[in-house]
Amino acid sequence: MFEEADNFADLFRGGLPYYLLITLPILIICSSNPVLAASEFGVQRMSQYDVHGVPYGCRASALNLEAKSLYTWQTSRHCVLTRLQDMTIDHFREIRAKAGGLVVLLPEDTAALSLEEKEHIHLLEQAMMMQEVPIPVYFSRYDPKLSGIIDEVTRTAVRSHKPNAPARPSALSEMFGSVSANGYQIAISGASHAINKQSKIPIIQGELAPSKPGKSIDSDSKLPLIIVTAHLDTFGLTNTRQSNTDVAILLTLVELFSKLHASIPKYRLMFLVSESGLLLNFQGMKKWLDSNLDENVQIQHAEFVVCLDTIGKLVAQDSLYMHVSKPPKEGTAMSGFYKTLRTVAQRYGNVTVEGVHKKINLADTLLAWEHERFSMKRMPAFTLSNVKGHKDPLRNTIFEDDTAEERLEALERNVKIIAEALASHIYNVPAENGAAGEIFTGSMAISRDQILPWLKIASTQQNHDLKHAFEKYLRNVKVTYDKPDAREPDFMLYDDRDALLNIYSVKPAPFDLFLTCMIALYLTGIYFAIFHFPKLYGFVCRMTVVKTKVN
Repeated sequence: MFEEADNFADLFRGGLPYYLLITLPILIICSSNPVLAASEFGVQRMSQYDVHGVPYGCRASALNLEAKSLYTWQTSRHCVLTRLQDMTIDHFREIRAKAGGLVVLLPEDTAALSLEEKEHIHLLEQAMMMQEVPIPVYFSRYDPKLSGIIDEVTRTAVRSHKPNAPARPSALSEMFGSVSANGYQIAISGASHAINKQSKIPIIQGELAPSKPGKSIDSDSKLPLIIVTAHLDTFGLTNTRQSNTDVAILLTLVELFSKLHASIPKYRLMFLVSESGLLLNFQGMKKWLDSNLDENVQIQHAEFVVCLDTIGKLVAQDSLYMHVSKPPKEGTAMSGFYKTLRTVAQRYGNVTVEGVHKKINLADTLLAWEHERFSMKRMPAFTLSNVKGHKDPLRNTIFEDDTAEERLEALERNVKIIAEALASHIYNVPAENGAAGEIFTGSMAISRDQILPWLKIASTQQNHDLKHAFEKYLRNVKVTYDKPDAREPDFMLYDDRDALLNIYSVKPAPFDLFLTCMIALYLTGIYFAIFHFPKLYGFVCRMTVVKTKVN
């Protein structure tokens, strides 16, 4: 055709305009820019771990499904896209059983939420962690763009589910809305859930003992021993923890008592940090006791063991609880420390100290508190905490309910109480003397600047900050690792929790049907226009002639 055309005008005498007339509009309607229709977000897969052969957390990772709202999903071919605060425990149970996947947008600032919303999130968080989840679950930090996508996905559903929603629109409006709405396809890349063959739990220990001239290690070993422990939580609902306040308090105590290192006349202080807390059943402390208790007789005869757990929560800053498996007998060192702690706490905002007794249930697979590991070895031990019950969801939350200033205020108060009570017990300073009996005053006063650097301390498997802190202030520093047994592992961790979430904008199935009908009508109209072109041409000519005569 192009070869037979003598000039450019000859092209329009052939059939090319007909082809353009038919195909060009269809190509314009169907064409789209896939780059503008795709969005990418960084997400974290829900934590996955095993304890004593029991699986917990997310057990899948592959995800490529259509996104639906919390109210409109129906089958396993749908992935639910929602905000954490919008989802209830019943919603999660239904999604876990029937949906194909779940993508959750975390709150932008939990400290700004109401008390009811915070409690709801903590209860939901605990319910999600305490069971096996067979579908892939991913969490995204707050992102305005992802929040907008959730709004668009849930736009019609939320309107129809609100209690005071206005009257439903007409059927025609609903049909038009279903055709014009945008759908989304969710795909996860870079995710897997392989077993971490290098799974291990670090346990670090160090000692403070008098270093007076003429003192030897052998003579130090004859001094009575007090053990202070805390656990470093390296994961929760995701593998990100905002802060580890318990370890921050322990390291602050290490720094404070290291200043009195040469003048401690009667005691040795041992500090322990294990990177396994409630979720891993305090497995690291179990390993440490099994390895050291039989070899070191002095550990068996420690005066008492202080375990720090969930300290610094502003919600319960006016109460400090001393959890025990067996009430201390009158006249024992642990009973004396409890009385001292109660007296010292009254100096700082009338904080109350309450003893909570809970027997060890040997039938339970998971222990309630870390001190139970020591109590089972017949060692006097207790846990200091701001929560009264061992099932309190605040113990393993990844969220911060308070502002940074509020957290530091609560931590400073708790550090002062614990440090003063411990020093009064060691130095035999009467706590009843009020401010006159304070030890950490003047140049040794406790400040927030001492606590702040320790709040973001990381695992020893990521860096050596924790080990360097121990080596700076303590001696006989030792790091051991608890590795799972090859045949019957007590715990197991999994790799690759970070992934990329790709969301593609697609049109829903009704739009395909609508587009098919429109194309069919268009082609039918073109067919009849060409088939009856002579009549159409004659009609146009007659109309033209009439207008000419009139003029």
